[in-house]
Amino acid sequence: MSRRLLGTAIIASLAVTLTGCGSGGSSPEDNNSLEIWIRQPADSDAAKTAQKLADAFTKASGTPSKVVAIFDDFETKLNQQAAQKQLPDIVINDTAQIGAMQSQGWLQEVDKASLAGSDQVSELAWKAATASDGKTYAAPFSAQAFALFIRKDWREKVDMEPPETWEDLATLATAFTEKDPDGNGKKDTSGFVIPAGTKRGYASWYASSLIYANGGDFVKANGPGAFTATMNDPKTVEAVQYLQDQFCTTKTVNPGAVSNDTTVTHEVFEKGQGGIYLTGPYVLSRFVNGIGTDKLEVVPVPKGPSGGPGTLGEGENVYLMAGSENQEAQKKFAEFAISAEGQRIGMDKDNSGPIVRLPVNTQVDMAGERQDPRWKVFQESYEHAVYAPPVTNWAPIRQDSADSINAVWADCSADVRAKMEELNTKLTQELQSQQAS
Repeated sequence: MSRRLLGTAIIASLAVTLTGCGSGGSSPEDNNSLEIWIRQPADSDAAKTAQKLADAFTKASGTPSKVVAIFDDFETKLNQQAAQKQLPDIVINDTAQIGAMQSQGWLQEVDKASLAGSDQVSELAWKAATASDGKTYAAPFSAQAFALFIRKDWREKVDMEPPETWEDLATLATAFTEKDPDGNGKKDTSGFVIPAGTKRGYASWYASSLIYANGGDFVKANGPGAFTATMNDPKTVEAVQYLQDQFCTTKTVNPGAVSNDTTVTHEVFEKGQGGIYLTGPYVLSRFVNGIGTDKLEVVPVPKGPSGGPGTLGEGENVYLMAGSENQEAQKKFAEFAISAEGQRIGMDKDNSGPIVRLPVNTQVDMAGERQDPRWKVFQESYEHAVYAPPVTNWAPIRQDSADSINAVWADCSADVRAKMEELNTKLTQELQSQQAS
């Protein structure tokens, strides 16, 4: 048994004992309080929005609630709570975590039909709340798609139009690198800024939008619980090769990118060291404030030469955790979270603390909540967004992919096709270890 599978089995054996156990309250008087965990830094604007959501739920339902905001080592702390048989009642967590959480026995199945307001939630969002066994284990809460942040002032300085093809995008990146778009008389800018490091799988996370935009994928479903690795698909290889060309041939990527995570890359973009950043809408208000609204535009990821359109889709679900003594309150919170009122609170208008990036409730008017028209680009891009597949454990697949993709960007002599064949073999083995092949 692989170490990954062994670890999952050990945690699962702990988790199956949770049913019937108390919620994560730390003292008897907390037992009637709904404990809600969210992956956000404590005291952040997003954590404050989560508290507003909980307070509004408490006011509407009469159920006391408590928000616990954790960012670092979130899954590790959930594992610890599972071992102590004290999972929180509610966890608001990434859609990509559904496979791992469900396989460990942490989640209650959700009956969509009995959930008030479920018919107002988009079908694509419900898809991200469905595990590989075809059952629903969460209520959708937030969605997001990825698009290109571009320095509009730079683009106008080099006299070019917004990119509509991959060739246009590469040409614009070259102009930003070669034509001194910031006007300081120095050749010190780059076209692309990329979080291309391996930490938390960032290289594959970044590449995924272009892979999807070209009709490629990491793995594809072959039926319930069955997947096949597709990193050797020509469309996937073409996307990785396109990015290697930016690193190695045209040299339009910011220096040091192969070691950077998003924290560093956000700063690189804000400091004007590069002009094109493919990322999500959660940094829109930050960049508007830090760079200037008139200097910034958002455009869709161009359709690839061999497929598309497509881009990475992500979001958060409301997970109803197993073992809770507050099952009726769990259901009520899920209903409130997907309601128009709950979604509007989570959106936080144009402020800096949204925990709902794109609303999953189709009755919520985006334009009525947010005045910045750049949000509309993300909303339209979501129509062809691709979520990570609901394999048992997506993390090792993303990490293995990041290691291989990072290697071909860091080593310009690397043969992309050969490396993607090697990666495909590795992902096949990983799927087999997860009994998902």
